[in-house]
Amino acid sequence: MAGASLCLLSLSTALVAWYLHNKSTNRHKMASQFPPLKNDLLLRAARGETVERPPIWVMRQAGRYLPEYHEAKGGRDFFEVCRDPEIASTLTLQPIERYAGLIDAAIIFSDILVIPQAMGMTVEMVDKKGPHFPNPLRSPSDGQYAELMKRDVDVAKELDYVYKAITLTRKKLDGRVPLFGFTGAPWTLLCYMVEGGGTKLFKEVKTWIYKYPEETKALLQKISELCVEYLALQVKAGAQIVQVFDSWAGELSPSSFKTFSQPYLTYIAKHLPLRLKEMGLEPVPMVVFPKGAWYALDAACDMGYNVVGLDWLHDPAEAVKVVGDRPMVLQGNADPGVLYGSHEAITKVVEEMVQGFDWHGRHKGWIVNLGHGITPFVNPDDLKFFFEEIHRLTKTKA
Repeated sequence: MAGASLCLLSLSTALVAWYLHNKSTNRHKMASQFPPLKNDLLLRAARGETVERPPIWVMRQAGRYLPEYHEAKGGRDFFEVCRDPEIASTLTLQPIERYAGLIDAAIIFSDILVIPQAMGMTVEMVDKKGPHFPNPLRSPSDGQYAELMKRDVDVAKELDYVYKAITLTRKKLDGRVPLFGFTGAPWTLLCYMVEGGGTKLFKEVKTWIYKYPEETKALLQKISELCVEYLALQVKAGAQIVQVFDSWAGELSPSSFKTFSQPYLTYIAKHLPLRLKEMGLEPVPMVVFPKGAWYALDAACDMGYNVVGLDWLHDPAEAVKVVGDRPMVLQGNADPGVLYGSHEAITKVVEEMVQGFDWHGRHKGWIVNLGHGITPFVNPDDLKFFFEEIHRLTKTKA
């Protein structure tokens, strides 16, 4: 018996040693698969470190405001472009090449609505209209709801093209800047799934939360779990930081936000690091962007993310006060509309941000961005001026 116990102990020890070695090997393979990172400014800032200047990137920096975007996209459908790793990678890199030395991150060219597609819903991108669901969810008695809830969604298989695009992009970046992965937040994805597209009234989703709250929560939980797996697989593919876009958060009242958005954003922040650990991967910085939910900034600082994105409705100085002494980084928050204005107007907005985020007093806690994505018809040279002014006005004072 003693010999058998000793044998089992030796086997157990060997298995633990093999597991730890395999885990370490996986991490080493991930690190050695890609060229070394030459500009880690954004990752250091996202971790709350003191940095030499605030890092810069902007949402939708790869997009239709760039003439080269239209050349590369050609006549292809939007989602066709997303599903082609080579083209998605090319589009991701366009702003990095155009604004070389001015911006500090790339974000993979994709769309938040690939999650509903992976769940089996049809999503089309209609020219001059935006996303369209031909068959949206209308109520829990809709047969589609039961199908979605029982379906075992394989995001590894269904969204493989995203991971391939991320890996290809990491290699093409050659370490110039880190690469963002992202997902839509559960609440925002639900809005699209039940409204069938963009909306001003939010009639359908408000019907869901006020008439079918338990069924709504069940679907939000399922979406949350898919988001965690999707983000984890993006990190495995090469994403070095991730962002959760809650674009419609501001359509919820403070009370409703606590019920239908906050728990699911918190779930993602808690479970993504755990899932990465299970996969033998290191955690990455996480950003949450609850657009329009100005009342939720204090709560967002306690959800477990490293960075909270601010839209342009926030006063930077007030936001810094809300954060207080918590190790939270803020991202944002210029009004995208200023890029339609004069260079003098752009300079003024940059000066206000530099002062409001107390850059020269803190040298940490701020990632420069717009308060939302770049809007159509922006002149790329005006965006370049915005970047240049950030660099000029955040230089260390002698």
